[in-house]
Amino acid sequence: MAHPVIVGVDDPASAGDAVDWAADEAQLRGVRLHLVHAWLWEPHQAPESLDAQALRRAGERVLSVMAQRAADRHPGLEISTGVVDSSARAALLALSGAAGPLVMGARGSGGFPGLLVGSTTLHVAAHAASPVVVVRGLGGGAMAVGGGGRSGVVVGVDGREPSPGLLTFAFETARRRSLPLTALHTWSYPLALGPEHALPPVYEAGNVEAEEDRLLAGVLSDWRERYPDVPTSGQLVRSGPAKHLVDLSRTHRLVVVGRHGEPHGPVARLGSVSQAVVHHAHCPVVVVPVG
Repeated sequence: MAHPVIVGVDDPASAGDAVDWAADEAQLRGVRLHLVHAWLWEPHQAPESLDAQALRRAGERVLSVMAQRAADRHPGLEISTGVVDSSARAALLALSGAAGPLVMGARGSGGFPGLLVGSTTLHVAAHAASPVVVVRGLGGGAMAVGGGGRSGVVVGVDGREPSPGLLTFAFETARRRSLPLTALHTWSYPLALGPEHALPPVYEAGNVEAEEDRLLAGVLSDWRERYPDVPTSGQLVRSGPAKHLVDLSRTHRLVVVGRHGEPHGPVARLGSVSQAVVHHAHCPVVVVPVG
């Protein structure tokens, strides 16, 4: 049985765009949309007194409003809702194993308006078992299926160690939404390790770039065969990927990045590239666990 698309709902003002994106994705996948609201505060945020019943009722009202919004957007879409007696972090992480994917707004409950991305969103993106879609409020046109004047999907690719899970998510999303896909691979000069190592002292930029181009072309050749209906292009850039992915987010509908490593703090698993893209992108970002 296919996993539902799950979206975390805080309040209508901050959750509307995330619900819209999630409803579109559920409709395209042909699966249920599940809206969840966690009413318990994080321990360090909790007021001195809480009216549990009032908080639950408020959560139920928010879910009702957002469920109706999704139903109006896609009549006939199967929709379920749930109020969870937990904090947002704990609830969403517990649900992430059965989500495909998990969708969140950029700013969570208890955050400050000036912050680019809330701590709850970053924590969940860093630790969830499923891909996490972070949707910044951009208005319906930027995220609506087939609309918004933006181009397709862009994915950050490591030409030397391409992740099958990352590329599968990117290509499947592009195919479902009938969008082109751009794979960004960045390169830099190899590090000279010292006189005891057998690396040449001078690198020809053209030679290094040509080798990187061959790596990317080889990766994309395999995936073009698997997804012949997805128009695919590669983009090779010298320097770090974060800035270029953020730049591409201005003109693309979705950015897909990977998440590596083991947790060593609240956002350590995101890595510098994915964390920067989540913070600064101008379109929705998907963080895919790849190892």
